Amino acid sequence: MLQVTKVDLDGVEATAYTVQLPKTTLLAVATAKGYIMCGALDVGLLNTRLRERGIVAGRALGVRTIDELLAAPLADVTAQAEAMGISPGMIGREALKLMV
Repeated sequence: MLQVTKVDLDGVEATAYTVQLPKTTLLAVATAKGYIMCGALDVGLLNTRLRERGIVAGRALGVRTIDELLAAPLADVTAQAEAMGISPGMIGREALKLMV
């Protein structure tokens, strides 16, 4: 099942995606410039093999809901996200605000 909802980032809207799969749930929140995602995101792949795409993204571990994803510190971020001032340890919601 796919659930799409809106998230308010202090007046700016982001889109949250919850994808329920067998034995796992994928979570992501996206803005026009980038996204944060649950632990399934492969930041290493984005930084190496897909580097030329300049993807702005971050990954949070151990989250089970969109609210947890927004409140969790990011474990990893892409090089392009770091160039925008987003760093590991930054809370998901704060990182998304820099992605608008």
